[in-house]
Amino acid sequence: MQDRITNLEVKLSFAEDLLDELNRTVYRQQQQIEALQKHLLALTEQVRAGAGGGGGSGEPRDLREEIPPHY
Repeated sequence: MQDRITNLEVKLSFAEDLLDELNRTVYRQQQQIEALQKHLLALTEQVRAGAGGGGGSGEPRDLREEIPPHY
C-alpha cells in the first residue's frame, strides 16, 4: 500500500512539473503573439501610408517603372 502511495506521489510530482513547464510555454507564446501583432499593425500602417503617398490617385502602379537602373 505504501509503495502505491509513493508511486502516485512521484507521478503527481512529474505531472505538476509538466504543467508548470506547459504554463511557461503558453506564456512565452502569448508574449510572442502579442509582439507579432504589434509588428503586423505597424507594417499595416506603413503599407497604408505608402499607398496613400504614391501619387494620390490610388491607381495601380506600373512595376516596370520600379525596376532598378542596373537592369
